[in-house]
Amino acid sequence: MTSATSASAYTKRQTGEQAKSQNDVSGDNLNEVVDRYASLVKRIAHHLLLRMPASVQIDDLIQSGMIGLLEAAKKYDVSKGASFETYAGIRIRGSMLDEVRKGDWAPRSVHRKSRKVAEAIKAIEARTGKDAKDPEIAKELDIHLDAYYAILQDAAGSRLFSFDDVMEGDDSAIETAVGDLPGPCDGLQRDTFKAHLANAIGGLPEREKLVLALYYDEELNLKEIGEVIGVSESRVSQIHSQAAMRLKARLSDWN
Repeated sequence: MTSATSASAYTKRQTGEQAKSQNDVSGDNLNEVVDRYASLVKRIAHHLLLRMPASVQIDDLIQSGMIGLLEAAKKYDVSKGASFETYAGIRIRGSMLDEVRKGDWAPRSVHRKSRKVAEAIKAIEARTGKDAKDPEIAKELDIHLDAYYAILQDAAGSRLFSFDDVMEGDDSAIETAVGDLPGPCDGLQRDTFKAHLANAIGGLPEREKLVLALYYDEELNLKEIGEVIGVSESRVSQIHSQAAMRLKARLSDWN
């Protein structure tokens, strides 16, 4: 079975229940909305939890997601064209990430080591003109390869949320990346950053690019991605972390 076929099969199973969703929820009271879309909240929560640190609990994600669902029900406007499920999914996910952002659960050492990895990747790729490989990065950091993989694993739950937000097309994250630039250039800056991001993703090593595609486009969780590409769940997490750090290195001029 090819990767594309496996991914398609997973996607069909995951989206079967939500295929029944209707665009207009204006006739429902809030309790009915919760009943109809509770499974959507739980699916998004479980999807996010797999790359969160152990301190983040599934119940906390679901609770904040329910708040996002209720906000979506209050603010949804069918005339805007998007289905309620699409709109609610964005609000639910945003509410969950906002809740996690409030907690200072990522040790500073994790962020510091992640920055060093990004700097090492940038230095290697500038020097060689090629994708930095795992042994090269470990050597640049003057650590053993196992220690490098441990850094990737630690970073798995603390990747910059701006990376996730940008993948979802959140302009607020892009504005943070390009800085506070008032005036008519704002839209151009955002569009230019998105173009650079797309190019950076397109230039990733094939395995990293595949993991991102399966995670963000096909919405597979880490265990499912591991089954598709034939590696362990922890290795998928490391690949995802490394992809994020590589993109951070390649887009560092926007910081």
